[in-house]
Amino acid sequence: MTGLDGLYQDIILDQSRQRKGEGEIEPFDAEHFEKNPSCGDEIRLRVRLDGDRIADIGWTGDGCSISMASASILVTQLVGRTVADATSGIETMRTMLRSRGNAAIDPDSDEAELIGDAIALEGVGKYVMRVKCAMLGWVALEAALRAAAA
Repeated sequence: MTGLDGLYQDIILDQSRQRKGEGEIEPFDAEHFEKNPSCGDEIRLRVRLDGDRIADIGWTGDGCSISMASASILVTQLVGRTVADATSGIETMRTMLRSRGNAAIDPDSDEAELIGDAIALEGVGKYVMRVKCAMLGWVALEAALRAAAA
């Protein structure tokens, strides 16, 4: 394990233990429940908007450290940002994780700034069965934002 891999592992473990945004928010504009049938991870995510900005995200869930850390990072990175930023962040995550660990994101890029500590999940792409774990919260947010826009 390289020093960077160890740092990334520490970020994931810390985020899964000290979960940001965990808990239900009231009021909310939309919610979505998402489950990963291959491993049993699940999340219920609520979003509150203020115009085109994400005012708050709250979630409850149960799952592995990857899915819980990813949901926590999502809250840290996207609350206060625009819906367009969130959509870009979701796509950045999807692209990064589908690359099977080969799509290094430039740490100085806008994409890296947008997803923040979620870059620690890049190596998860090497393990196809874990990609859904890392994307669980992001997919739930994507669906909740669609529901809020409807």
